[in-house]
Amino acid sequence: MADTGGRTAQLSIDGKTIDLPVRDGTIGPAVIDVGKLTANGYFTYDPGFVSTASCDSAITYIDGDQGVLLHRGYPIEQLAEQSDYLELCYLLLNGELPSAAAKTTFVDTIKRHTMVHEQLVHLFRGFRRDAHPMAVMCGVTGALSAFYHDSLDITNEQHRRITAHRLIAKMPTLAAMSYKYSIGQPFMYPRNDLDYAANFLYMMFGTPCENYEPNPVIARAMDRIFLLHADHEQNASTSTVRMAGSTGANPFACIAAGIAALWGPAHGGANEAVLTMLNEIGDERHIDKFIKRAKDKDDPFRIMGFGHRVYKNYDPRAKVMQETCREVLGQLGTEDDPILRIAQRLEKIALEDDYFVEKRLYPNVDFYSGIILKAIGIPTELFTVIFATGRTPGWIAHWNEMISGPYKIGRPRQLYLGPPRRDFVPVDRR
Repeated sequence: MADTGGRTAQLSIDGKTIDLPVRDGTIGPAVIDVGKLTANGYFTYDPGFVSTASCDSAITYIDGDQGVLLHRGYPIEQLAEQSDYLELCYLLLNGELPSAAAKTTFVDTIKRHTMVHEQLVHLFRGFRRDAHPMAVMCGVTGALSAFYHDSLDITNEQHRRITAHRLIAKMPTLAAMSYKYSIGQPFMYPRNDLDYAANFLYMMFGTPCENYEPNPVIARAMDRIFLLHADHEQNASTSTVRMAGSTGANPFACIAAGIAALWGPAHGGANEAVLTMLNEIGDERHIDKFIKRAKDKDDPFRIMGFGHRVYKNYDPRAKVMQETCREVLGQLGTEDDPILRIAQRLEKIALEDDYFVEKRLYPNVDFYSGIILKAIGIPTELFTVIFATGRTPGWIAHWNEMISGPYKIGRPRQLYLGPPRRDFVPVDRR
């Protein structure tokens, strides 16, 4: 529990004063513990929980005003430049960076868990070929609990560790299977001689009829996309995982709940919305017209991929993704792609136009990741699936952090605005 330092805040209401402890975290603003309010006949009203800390956590810290993102204290920029996705997974799960030996063991463990039960192939056949991949991912991820009964005791630390490894290892396999199923191609089994991101690309784009070797520049970009999406504190999907986990639900069900929450266009669908917007613009000649619309407060059109609910400064993940975007586009030579030309022109405008600069509407991570995924050849409807794959270790880390200590079942309160008590009237008298 965070230290109070002996400080209290006082709430005065109806002539009564209630002392509320003020708690300090390691860094960031202090919080007022309102837990005593209920005993005094009150509780707080905070739609969207924008001013409410639902838990304490030691995993990720965000300072949106300063553009800071720390995982276990390490800046995201340093992790993106010097680390890789699986090392970050280890850090999120264990709290510290691994030694060389520990990292080797962890990577080998993940590789040994990449295959999924063969009966899952038959489960895929129950979906329509044109089903949205996120619908498929919700179903097959939740179904994993039907295949791994040996590690569902959430009170057992070893069970939780095995489940974490299985989920991180199998999510790229399931993601690639959802894509292959949608286009009618055979599933590609994972290759343990490839690293995490390269293996995903192999399962996505390889076929049995010819050899496929992932481009190392593209694989590195894919690894960064996973890394930059690995965790982002108490967002909607992470809070959903914690809420589901607080009921004692098994971890596969909790992660499936997180995937369902991520599916919402206001959360995980942002990079998909970027491509939808670029296609709506359609041609570079139309950009000025759409920029004018975006500046019109009475026009519902918005430039997607700019600004962020949390970051009021430049999204630190976007800086890394911008560099990666340049590398990918340079490698693939996509200067003839009209959609990518529109994206590059929009980026230039956003960084130079006074309207965007004054409102701090900088390109965010979704803007660049959408461009990269488009350039790689990944279909738009799969963007959120890749987001879910990258976010899996963050979800697991938060679930495990909660389950590992004392916790309460999530039970938000409400401000009731319905009719007061009234007596039932029989139907013949209404």
